[in-house]
Amino acid sequence: MLEDIQALDPQGMLQDIQALPQQLEQAWALGQTLPLPENARRPKMVILAGMGGSAIGGDLVAAWAARHTNVPILVWRDYHLPLWAEGPETLVVASSHSGNTEETISAFQAGLEQGCTVVAITRGGQLGRLAEEHGVPLWRFEHGGQPRAAVGFGFALPLALLARLDVLGRNPEDDLKETVAAMRAQQAHLEPEVPTSRNPARRLAGQLQERLVVVFGSEHLAPVARRWKTQINEIAKAWAQFEFLPEADHNTLAGLFHPELLLSGTMHIFLDASSLSQRQRKRLHLTRQAFMENGLNTDLIEARGSSAMAHQWTLLHFGDYVSYYLALLYREDPTPVTIIETFKRRMAE
Repeated sequence: MLEDIQALDPQGMLQDIQALPQQLEQAWALGQTLPLPENARRPKMVILAGMGGSAIGGDLVAAWAARHTNVPILVWRDYHLPLWAEGPETLVVASSHSGNTEETISAFQAGLEQGCTVVAITRGGQLGRLAEEHGVPLWRFEHGGQPRAAVGFGFALPLALLARLDVLGRNPEDDLKETVAAMRAQQAHLEPEVPTSRNPARRLAGQLQERLVVVFGSEHLAPVARRWKTQINEIAKAWAQFEFLPEADHNTLAGLFHPELLLSGTMHIFLDASSLSQRQRKRLHLTRQAFMENGLNTDLIEARGSSAMAHQWTLLHFGDYVSYYLALLYREDPTPVTIIETFKRRMAE
């Protein structure tokens, strides 16, 4: 295993995964120091605009905050903005790791044109320059890795912004501290030095090899299911999908029969946590039971920690380790995403 890491991971994706708890702490602390909009006031609506690794942090914030705020929070993965997003009482947070994501820049410009209150979160790039030109608060952070490895910044920076604008109805700092502690406690069992017999992430990666993967999540774990999917795609260079409950029980269950050959090579992962509502947990377990009764492969992954935020992040971190070990099994470098970079160049031509 250690020899594989040296050969296949020259850019250090493992170190990025290992550093995620510390990144959360750093991002939260940084978020207490960065500038708020002039005449800052509690918005009536929040739009978190981003793509890919810069959007998933917004998903996690919106899902966690749904239990703590009466302010609508929308994650926007597209160009422009909806026409109803207008005026200073709408806060638009444009987040781009590189600062050059064309969809996010488009949403940033639309926010200005529609008179919204706008904040930019980025390392720099075009978005950083535009923020400075227009006098928009620039929440700049330093990170040298891939966007997907900066999810701690993508979560904790907008979380800090919303907390300081009194959007959340409570200070999430205690939850964040407990989250980091739970991640570190779990991490001790997931490192490469831990043999497969005692390392659940390595065991699950072995089960996923040569299988199509579908990840199921609900409530505040729905974006975690999306994160598992994208990490398996980008780190392991493997196919994966995500499903949300309860929606999947209104359509996906009917598709468990064909094509039999394809379904026999699929693994269905269900994300569970005690912080889910009682009805959702019953639904999750009954859904998994229906899959098993039809002869399909499943696994149930349980969150660690005591809070909803800790449950989000321990499951997310576990999924990052699984994706990494799956990349090693496929003999793939977990860092580059050459096909995505090639596509972006073609779009820019």
